[in-house]
Amino acid sequence: MTTPEPDKLPILLGGTGVVHWQQDRPIADLLAAVRRTGRRAYPLDLQGAADKAAFMARCAEALKLPEWFGANWDALYDCLTDADVLPAEGGRVLVVTGWQGYAAAAPGEWRTALDVLGDAADYWAKTDTPFLALLVEPEFTAPAHPTPGTSG
Repeated sequence: MTTPEPDKLPILLGGTGVVHWQQDRPIADLLAAVRRTGRRAYPLDLQGAADKAAFMARCAEALKLPEWFGANWDALYDCLTDADVLPAEGGRVLVVTGWQGYAAAAPGEWRTALDVLGDAADYWAKTDTPFLALLVEPEFTAPAHPTPGTSG
């Protein structure tokens, strides 16, 4: 897993794998940038998800997973590697936001989720339609500086 420099977005979107991205633009702009590359954007917001059940429910909803989705890691992999479930002629980009709370609350499950995403990326890397999981880091905000002549 890598963290690219902000000006590398066009190059990054042409790749495959699981990467961290420091948010440097609104998510809507990021999704539009993905679409301009000819890839299909799949936004996945994990804000508030604190366990595997919530993670799987968010995946099912965001990715419009089929009824047969079993809400387990093997079923998620099966869905992520099924072109009928995740169609995209030019490739797929899963834009994951709000994942930090889940990673902190369930680190073992989060590592498994990353493994599944990585395995899906490896699967699609052998095809003409790659898969990129973009783990969006919150936009950096510099700490406020006190106004001169005030305390704190």
